Amino acid sequence: MQAIQMLTTGPADVLTMQELPMPTLGAGEALVRIEAAGVNFIDTYFREGRYPARLPYTLGQEAAGVVTAVGAGVTSVKAGDRVAWCGVPGTYAQFAVAPAARLVNIPDGVTAVQAAAVMLQGMTAHYLSHSAYAIRSGDEVLIHAGAGGTGLLLIQMAKARGARVFTTVSTDEKAALVRDAGADEVILYTREDFAAKVKKLASGPGLHAVYDSVGKTTFDKSLEVLRPRGTMVLFGGSSGAVPPFDLIRLSLMGSLYITRPTLKDYIATREDLEARAGDVFRGVADGSLKLRIEHTYPLAEAAQAHRELESRRTTGKLILIP
Repeated sequence: MQAIQMLTTGPADVLTMQELPMPTLGAGEALVRIEAAGVNFIDTYFREGRYPARLPYTLGQEAAGVVTAVGAGVTSVKAGDRVAWCGVPGTYAQFAVAPAARLVNIPDGVTAVQAAAVMLQGMTAHYLSHSAYAIRSGDEVLIHAGAGGTGLLLIQMAKARGARVFTTVSTDEKAALVRDAGADEVILYTREDFAAKVKKLASGPGLHAVYDSVGKTTFDKSLEVLRPRGTMVLFGGSSGAVPPFDLIRLSLMGSLYITRPTLKDYIATREDLEARAGDVFRGVADGSLKLRIEHTYPLAEAAQAHRELESRRTTGKLILIP
């Protein structure tokens, strides 16, 4: 089978197509023919070496496809089932093996491309808005990078929970996209200071929460726009890692909270996984959750997908098709 591997860490050019043997199926696992694989920032972190990986390494953390075989003891899925999953490496490939317990069935009305587009980012938006900081009606929140795949979904979920949503984008095109998703206040950070604009527009002494996937370049000013006892939810670092910082600042700025969550801890149990995936898939199927699939690429063009993702010129979701 064909798969995209990295033999060393580095820029997108380190991604190469390799011919590999079919993965070995073990007890409790399922072999899946991949129909679509999602491209996510976490993939670039592994490629860069920011997250450790044993080389050679097959990239990818998210996919959808059809089960072709199951291992001993598997009763939750069977050959022919349409399934999706995330958080299991090795999805930039034609076939992959995944623990059956991490697979969720794709309901009627949701395509494989839609499922691959929404598993990681959709469940991320879900745990951010429902759990990491559970938005309440009337809350005011800031979502950075609102036109990205997670950002567009998070805006929709925040609005559904009754929030007034502020968001940052870099271009007029992206501003139009986030307005269509429901954002109330759109700030072009390339033209104005987002912290000053938020302070001017907020109805109270600051925002209830900031959802920040950008990291280094936005972190300090994001803290500045929070109200006393507000919450910073730092869930990514597309601009780089946040430098070490003295926690006494949280006290001086109003007893602030910071959390650095990751999806795997919010879908650690089968119950949580099924509940979050179920909510997300229902939203896609009934049209209440709108997906923006920016571009699909052949598997061989994974390096180009990474370049475009890292350029931050893309909006919505990028998909690889084996």
